[in-house]
Amino acid sequence: MDEQIKQIADRLRGMREVLEITPDEAALTCSISKEQYLNYESGEIDIPVSLIHRMAHQYNFEITTLLTGEEPHMHSYTLTRKDKGVGVDRRISYKYQALAGNFQNRKAEPFVVTVEPKEDAKVSLNSHPGQEFNYILEGTMKFFLGTKQMTLEPGDSIYFDSGIAHGMLALENKPARFLAIIL
Repeated sequence: MDEQIKQIADRLRGMREVLEITPDEAALTCSISKEQYLNYESGEIDIPVSLIHRMAHQYNFEITTLLTGEEPHMHSYTLTRKDKGVGVDRRISYKYQALAGNFQNRKAEPFVVTVEPKEDAKVSLNSHPGQEFNYILEGTMKFFLGTKQMTLEPGDSIYFDSGIAHGMLALENKPARFLAIIL
């Protein structure tokens, strides 16, 4: 079991218990079964960022606290130098770098996301409350939104209801990087 996944799962369980949220309530918030939710809390299965975002939004805690175990402490600004954001390797084919993780009470969650090419070309879809803006920085990717598929290249952007199932695949056997802002 990956140690980072285990630590995040432990913090998720601890946060739920401190806030006196039952596993049934947490599962309902995440729109999953209680069994699936408890599997995430066990640390045996990687926890999707969309689930973490949904819990943080619903129960008013910082995503950074869950991902890193540290409370954000900046309230007027936070500076993130190139390639120095909090790195979160969530899945083999997706890498997230939080760009405002040290800022308290954020209204948005900005990330640089790198999507690695996959041989099987199978996309993982997720959804979460709110809206999302993605701006392609480098590479080309196929973007899936509900039943639609779009090819996005550097300079392209998409703004969408993130409650709609969405996902992406890197194309041309090269990684794709994009700025993602979750609202």
